[in-house]
Amino acid sequence: MEFVKNIPLHMDFEGQHKAERMSRIIITLFGIVGLIWGYIIQQFSQTVYILAAGFLLASILTIVPWPLYRRKPLNWQPAKNGDSSNIKSKKKK
Repeated sequence: MEFVKNIPLHMDFEGQHKAERMSRIIITLFGIVGLIWGYIIQQFSQTVYILAAGFLLASILTIVPWPLYRRKPLNWQPAKNGDSSNIKSKKKK
């Protein structure tokens, strides 16, 4: 059960940018190829099938947080341990 808890489920900001750009490129290329192929053989259904295959490929490559999307994690600033009574007294003023 510990193995399942250790699976990373996040992407960094640059990884999200890469994934979005890659999905747009894949879907656009498959759409263009599908449109050309469907026009050549005069079957619109082939265009839809090729576009669906591109969408499936883009989904597999970009939805899953692969290690290439986690190369530059964001270093968060540590939280400040403030006195909560001090915060409440400032609000009352």
